[in-house]
Amino acid sequence: MVTPSIQALCICVLGLLLITAGCIQNEPETAAPAPETPAIPEPGSRISNETLVAFVESAVEYARVNGKEKALAEFSDPNGSFVRGELYIYAYDFNNVALAHPFDPDKIGVSRMDELDAFGNPYTRQFTDAANNGSGFVRFYYVNPAHNRTIESKLGYVMKVDDDWWLGSGIYTGPAPAPVHTDATTPPDLTGT
Repeated sequence: MVTPSIQALCICVLGLLLITAGCIQNEPETAAPAPETPAIPEPGSRISNETLVAFVESAVEYARVNGKEKALAEFSDPNGSFVRGELYIYAYDFNNVALAHPFDPDKIGVSRMDELDAFGNPYTRQFTDAANNGSGFVRFYYVNPAHNRTIESKLGYVMKVDDDWWLGSGIYTGPAPAPVHTDATTPPDLTGT
């Protein structure tokens, strides 16, 4: 006959074995998953095209979930969650009127439809064309304030939010090639925009 003290000891040992084996565990607390966002690039590192696309896609998702007004306020905040080193989000409508820009608030409300890049390319129109197709890349040449305001090649990526507006961001990809122009009396405007 098994005594009650041996029976209690066996139950305790069996319980400890089950807990140790992982058969009995407390349910973990469930927390809302953190939104997937691209990693913040290290200063001076090259940002991949995939990171650029993921960054813009995350901003479009944010805008669709939170609404236009809240999204525009967030995108215009230089300390907001959509400013990550060289990456930041800008917003435009399909008339190329700036709706949000964290570092150039004077451009908000201004049409940039006829604005040209440093080599005279109509890059803002190219942005709108790409956004009208859903999304796309645009290569343009722009002043890089982090490199003594030199003209650099920049790759922009834009994505349509809805029929009223689109978002974009860009990455500098290196020195601009020497401009090609045939009229020696009128050099291109290299002051940037």
